[in-house]
Amino acid sequence: MDWKPSLGKCFAFVFLAFCLATYAGAAPCQLGNGVGDIKHVIFIQFDNTHLMRDKPNVPSDLEQMPHLLQFMEDNGTLLSKDHTILISHTAGGILSTLTGLYPDRHGQTVSNSYVRTTSTGFQFVSSFGYWTDQANASTTIPNMVGPDGTNAPAPWVPYTRAGCDVGGVASANMVLENTGTGPSGDVTKVFGNPSPQFIEALASNAAPFGTAARALAQTDFVGFAVHCAQGSALCANGQNDVLPQESGGYSGFKGLFGAQEIDPILTGQPASVPLTDLLGQAIMDPFNQPGFPGFDGMSAAVSLAYVAALQEKGVPVTFAYISDAHDFHGVAGNAHEAFGPGSAGYVAQLKAYDDAFAAFFTRLAADGINKQNTLFVFTVDEGDHFVGGSPTPADCDGIDVPCDWTGQVGEISANIDTLVTNQFPTLAAQFLGAAAPNAFTVHGDDAPTFYLAKKGTGALGQTDPLTRQFERNIATLTAVNPYTGATDTLLAEMADQTGMKALHMITSGDPARNATFVFFGDPNYFITDFPPATCETCINPAFAWNHGDIQPEIRSTWLGFVGPGVRKLGRTDEVWTDHADVRPTMLSLLGLDDSYESDGRVIVEALHPSARPKLNAHRATLQALGAAYKQLNAPFGSFALDTLDASTRALTGDDATYTSLEGKIASLTAERDALAAQIRTALDRVEFGDDKFDEGQAKGWIRQAEDLIDRASHL
Repeated sequence: MDWKPSLGKCFAFVFLAFCLATYAGAAPCQLGNGVGDIKHVIFIQFDNTHLMRDKPNVPSDLEQMPHLLQFMEDNGTLLSKDHTILISHTAGGILSTLTGLYPDRHGQTVSNSYVRTTSTGFQFVSSFGYWTDQANASTTIPNMVGPDGTNAPAPWVPYTRAGCDVGGVASANMVLENTGTGPSGDVTKVFGNPSPQFIEALASNAAPFGTAARALAQTDFVGFAVHCAQGSALCANGQNDVLPQESGGYSGFKGLFGAQEIDPILTGQPASVPLTDLLGQAIMDPFNQPGFPGFDGMSAAVSLAYVAALQEKGVPVTFAYISDAHDFHGVAGNAHEAFGPGSAGYVAQLKAYDDAFAAFFTRLAADGINKQNTLFVFTVDEGDHFVGGSPTPADCDGIDVPCDWTGQVGEISANIDTLVTNQFPTLAAQFLGAAAPNAFTVHGDDAPTFYLAKKGTGALGQTDPLTRQFERNIATLTAVNPYTGATDTLLAEMADQTGMKALHMITSGDPARNATFVFFGDPNYFITDFPPATCETCINPAFAWNHGDIQPEIRSTWLGFVGPGVRKLGRTDEVWTDHADVRPTMLSLLGLDDSYESDGRVIVEALHPSARPKLNAHRATLQALGAAYKQLNAPFGSFALDTLDASTRALTGDDATYTSLEGKIASLTAERDALAAQIRTALDRVEFGDDKFDEGQAKGWIRQAEDLIDRASHL
């Protein structure tokens, strides 16, 4: 990855002495823009929480959280045309938002887990791991891998270098994600061997499944972290915060990890005394052990309680995750059952979320933390598609008339091995069973990625005749819909590695994790090969909200900003944004900079003119260039969607069609990448540096982008 100079570029409103002191690690936390100082940063990313309605009669998730919705609409800007990355899952969405990078630059091109294809078979790897974790024990390649094979940059670095302590509340890969005590385990990596934490985790991991002892290490060590500035008293007794591949070096920093270390700071009591959530409940795991309740247990009341407590204890920057409200997660993430829109349990959970936000804003106001001195950012990791039949009564609204979804909720689970065996026996003979010379697997999803390999050798080539036969056959895949009894054709779109490169789904940092092709399917289906002995197609009531696919309700999300320097636009659908735009916009408002170029752009439309006066002289052209850049380069921009259409035709066509279209897609993508890199550099330099903005050059780039988009549409 091409990193910028490690000192970055300090804005005109920050004194030179402060800039130098910041990078010497001696300055206090000072943030702000031309509108004023910012004392606090509160970033909240939801899981699967919707602004759009999933059923016309039923108010949306945010409509049922009026305290949050009105806070954004009345005090800042709520962007309703935000978009996900591909593939959009919790890990990928959060990590692109945290880094400002598309998946091909942070490594999670498929999540929440991914497959590595090697000569010995398929390796299944979790996307969730501490930031510096390797992919797995069999490789030194980082899980968070950049295009050059090095560790992607950590999101807290600009803040800690500026003297700010940073809290992570269940935020992906900023916190410990596992209790592993092997060489690559999170406990080993952060606490070391030997250490009291290592000894506890070793005993916990050896305890029987389903016991309190087995859960203890996760409860104590996973889910929470504080990354401290150099010399911070808060982390004086913490662990070294080691980022060995961070651009410009990163030494002398410390962190705190897990409730065992952090809860006593927040409560003033021993770790055996739990923190209380915003609705008055003790925060504990499913076995009533104080500490991390599990990621599914991070309801609004829990996550926001940690955010408020960290802010009150002098941690001015907090990043937090809130679990989805449309599934039942038990007492503390110990159960899973899907709700339908307007069902009584769903409505009750959203009411609890709204109550938590009401209490949160009241508590912050009492602490003097408000829109005048705080940058608030609210967004969501992914959209999703509800899978179900019809509720009773059909015109229910969930508020006055509850929706009864009994027997009508659940994704359609489809076993790909069984489908292939029954529909494509010749293919099955080549790929399924011990005697088959080849093998395939999928990353289960309603947009599954397929991995094809020759046993003992490794991945099949893109133009291998077996690969092409497989792609053409799978394009005709059908399944019987258990809700309707109809036979559905499952393909929506598909792309091989040529097409996936245009979608930012291919990483050069670890080619072993690149899929053979991706099958964007019918959003009602979840296509999987695990467990192997499942039904061919059946309703799975535990899950009913599919994501990762390309349908509008899945790719469309929302993004809200409130605070100094943010315009009060209310809700607007006039600006097209995606996950990668969040970080540069935040850093612009805060007067910080990264050591690398983001894939996003500063959302100038959401900034008050006084926040960044330098940008005002070219505001109209910057907005036009930013808009063209998004449609050219974003995973759901016009260029990507048009090349996906062409890729589908290529993979389903004959060899001549395939060769012709693949060549054109590759050529257009190469042109796209070159132009996007030029625009990205120019935007970064004018948004964060002292470079002058060349209006003529920018307008030329806009014309070139429009030409490329037009040529892609003609494929």
